[in-house]
Amino acid sequence: MNYDQAVEVLQMIRELYPGKFEVSKTKAAVMIPQLEKMEFEPVKKKLSEYAGQYPFPPTLADIAVYPPIKNPYLEKMKKWDQEAEEVSDETKQLLQEKLDELIRKVSK
Repeated sequence: MNYDQAVEVLQMIRELYPGKFEVSKTKAAVMIPQLEKMEFEPVKKKLSEYAGQYPFPPTLADIAVYPPIKNPYLEKMKKWDQEAEEVSDETKQLLQEKLDELIRKVSK
């Protein structure tokens, strides 16, 4: 979410909870950077759902929706799976035979 969208979320809260939520400079200085880390549309949706259930303004934790964290290990595993698919059946068979032979030697 960008700065303008974060301000829009604060304005939405203020309008949904008149007289119960005022935005001071200090509150904006704390909340806007935190809101900028979140996703705009999902936060708006969550705020809408929250407003339908609760008579008091939400905290940031109540409406927070963060983008998913990228996992580099999943990408590596996908790449390895793709590379494994490219290995011929003959090579796989040869590797399996060598592994079986090694296991027999070690288990004696």
